[in-house]
Amino acid sequence: MLALTAALVLGGLAASPAHAGKSVEERRFDLFSSLGSFQTYHPDVRYREQAMKLYREGRYEEALRRFERAARYADKPSQAMLAEMYWQGRGAPADRVLAYAWMDLSAERDYPDFVRFRERYWEQLDADERAQARIRGQAMLDEYGDAVARPRLEAWLRRGLTSATGSRTGYVSGALQVTAYSTSGEAYSFHGHEYYADSYWKPREYWRLQDEIWRAPVRERVDVGAPETVRGIGPEPATDAGDAKP
Repeated sequence: MLALTAALVLGGLAASPAHAGKSVEERRFDLFSSLGSFQTYHPDVRYREQAMKLYREGRYEEALRRFERAARYADKPSQAMLAEMYWQGRGAPADRVLAYAWMDLSAERDYPDFVRFRERYWEQLDADERAQARIRGQAMLDEYGDAVARPRLEAWLRRGLTSATGSRTGYVSGALQVTAYSTSGEAYSFHGHEYYADSYWKPREYWRLQDEIWRAPVRERVDVGAPETVRGIGPEPATDAGDAKP
């Protein structure tokens, strides 16, 4: 079961290095996901990014807790990672029933890789484990399923967009210039219409983009080589020391 973990974590989940198969919209999302100001209003991304870093460092218990936080905001790859960690006993005692419940949640939108791994898990459960999984799975659905988890994230997206349109003159006309900083401190400059595009802030469009990203098999999006610079998607490193964080 290591294959999915390697694909998700080493591949950087949705924020994998750019490649020819990705749209400009997806590549912008990859870059925005590394920015602190973006993460503030995208807790799914924030906690997932933190969890991935901890996982790579071998700090599995802490990573598990961060993935759980991301999972509360309907983050399907984080739910899949929780499944793998519980299946392997990494960060917590192995629990095949709980692992299946998490993977079943991750497959709620029929993303191909997560569906495939859910079926693999199910095949390996015995009759008693399957019965337990049905019971525990319902409780998990009530807490982490899309019906309750999506609204949690949508409230943050609306808050972030309201903050931008309510306090940034020139946003509507497209004159706004946004300076944002990566979690490592690097500054980037964007046009307002790029940074605040509907795909990253309007709930319906945000979920559409997530579907577009995750319906492609993970194995087609994995690149574990050196990170590449994202080109041709709008942002440039900020050079004006007077620029402020958004």
